[in-house]
Amino acid sequence: MFFEVLKQVFDTFGAAVFVPIVLYFVALFLKVKPKQAFNAALLAGIGLTGFNMLIGAYIPVVAPVVKRMVEITGVNLPVMDLGWQTTAIVGYSTKVGMVFIGLALLIQIALFFLKWTNIFMPGDLWNNYSFMVWGSLIYLLTDNMILAVFCMVVMNLYILLFSEILAKRWSTYYGYPNCAMTAPHHLEAVPYAVAMNWVLNQFGLHKINVNPQGIQKKLGFLGEPMFLGFLLGIFLGVMGNLTRLATLEAWGEITALAIGTAAVMNIFPKVAGVFASAFMPLTEASKKTAKSGIKSREWYLAVNDAAGYGEPATLITGIILIPVMVILALVLPGNTTLPMVDLIALPFMIEVVIAVSNGNIVKGIISGAIWFALGLYMCSYTAPLFTEVATQVGVKIPAAGVMVTSFGILAHPFMGLLFLAFLSQNLVIIGGVLVLYFILYFWFKKNKEQIHTYLENANNDKEKETVATSVNV
Repeated sequence: MFFEVLKQVFDTFGAAVFVPIVLYFVALFLKVKPKQAFNAALLAGIGLTGFNMLIGAYIPVVAPVVKRMVEITGVNLPVMDLGWQTTAIVGYSTKVGMVFIGLALLIQIALFFLKWTNIFMPGDLWNNYSFMVWGSLIYLLTDNMILAVFCMVVMNLYILLFSEILAKRWSTYYGYPNCAMTAPHHLEAVPYAVAMNWVLNQFGLHKINVNPQGIQKKLGFLGEPMFLGFLLGIFLGVMGNLTRLATLEAWGEITALAIGTAAVMNIFPKVAGVFASAFMPLTEASKKTAKSGIKSREWYLAVNDAAGYGEPATLITGIILIPVMVILALVLPGNTTLPMVDLIALPFMIEVVIAVSNGNIVKGIISGAIWFALGLYMCSYTAPLFTEVATQVGVKIPAAGVMVTSFGILAHPFMGLLFLAFLSQNLVIIGGVLVLYFILYFWFKKNKEQIHTYLENANNDKEKETVATSVNV
């Protein structure tokens, strides 16, 4: 009963209310004046509401185009992407999922105040369902609640670690002081994103200035985000209307998408500026604490991944990856998954890669295509298991013989491997997962400053000073 009430509270108020409340009390704790603290909290709520309104208005415009693009291929792969909503239903429909709602809150708060992590993860409670779906799969497939809970806790530990590794880079790139993104289905890509960025830099791609600023410098006003969004919208609209370009209806849809994408690219930075301004009092308070001689603690508040969706390089890369992933799904040998509903979530999914590559669109497309291609295989492998569990909790399967998945939540190799490790119920494998976590954790804590410095400099000539020379093993 308690967990159901807790879930209802989270669902009712949401991030746009919960984050401002947390921010208000944190500001008071840092000795910010009550009026200034309230103003900051209100700005945070306004910013988050602005993000949701903007994305909520844009997705209905782009979704039909993406759906038609997939249908144009004429290929019916046996695993259908029903979107992240399906995984949320599974996560919230099991006993172990409901138990984890309260448990996750306690663990995340405790780890923060015990200084095990500098990430205050309860700032983005909603995305805990990403842990819950994997735990629910374990529970319904093994009938072992302890194993399922343990799996989710270990996943949470890894994500907190990856979030802390990326926190400074994400905060710097997206321009939100003392903020971190903690969505599990995105953060799991951190080790891959860092490694692949290094590999691509060895080929000199960090010298190719393919980012919104570089494009604008070369093309002038035609390279401004608004015009890039307009052109990108036309491109995507044409791709989704190839079979009916001779109709007036098609061009109405194409132009609407072009204007809609231009609007997101133009308005989003303004909303982001409002949201970022909410955290300035905290930054100033921290500086005053440092000047007073008191050792201040560096910490980051978890914010929803919507805060990065419309950033120009993120949105451009995500939209370009939509047709790329459809093509890869059709040509990859052994793949049985057709991404559909969650294709529009690609700008969310690419945030980690974009932050690590400092907005380099070319590197973002290459890294994203490879990682999400591996994710398609993870979806294909886990689809029979997910379909079985989804059926048990009442998810309607589109047709007989069809399996279901969520490209946005389950197409993630690292989380999938953790899930498979616990599903094996092999104590040696599970023990290995724990040992790996502690090795990575203490290695990061020992080299935290060097790692953050490396990530900040990893896209210029200083990148030649590799992690091997700047980080202690």
